[in-house]
Amino acid sequence: MTSSQLARLPQAYPELRNIEASALERLLESGMEVTLQEGSRIFGEGDSCHNYLLLLDGSVRVRKISESGREIVLYRMEPGQTCILTTTCLISGEDYPAEAIAETEIRALAIPKASFELALSQSAAFRHFIFAVYAQRISNLILLVEDVAFGKMDGRLAQRLLALLSGPKASAQRIEITHQELAAELGTMREVVSRLLKEFERQGLVTLGRGSVEVRNPTELQNIARNAMT
Repeated sequence: MTSSQLARLPQAYPELRNIEASALERLLESGMEVTLQEGSRIFGEGDSCHNYLLLLDGSVRVRKISESGREIVLYRMEPGQTCILTTTCLISGEDYPAEAIAETEIRALAIPKASFELALSQSAAFRHFIFAVYAQRISNLILLVEDVAFGKMDGRLAQRLLALLSGPKASAQRIEITHQELAAELGTMREVVSRLLKEFERQGLVTLGRGSVEVRNPTELQNIARNAMT
């Protein structure tokens, strides 16, 4: 990587500034910059893990697909965030239990497993960085489990639509997403999402298009999401 690219990483991952300069330089210089196009599979279920990714640009969706074909989005990774499954697989030596897809074109620094393990053993600051973000991801996954198990679906859908407004698929108030993709976001069936979206449209909260949802009343969607949590 160039010196300017190396300088960008601590900006995206400010916690890296706490790592000893020599250890950070060795870690980053061992990495290789990779670019993947939108829709590329970064890893698949059953794959072994060989690199630790630090994302510079783009968005990654990590998902689990059941034998029946149902899909649930476990989490997303953007610059400044890390992949808990990659960390788990590197530490445990086990294969990936899910898959990751590039939602946009991405650029990342791929740090080889050997360099990751060396930094983990030699740098207390790097260990703190790894396990701090690991703990945060675990907390988010627990919230997802609680949401799927106990959350009201209309509130979860409203909350997800509002969250997607700031994502790569949104332009102004319009989200480019299908009912099936929304079902995957929520871990439910497409028919459930379609029924709720039609009810939202009837209430004037959204306008449905072919492969898109336009949010018309974000305030009321916020109220629905808030009421679902009480």
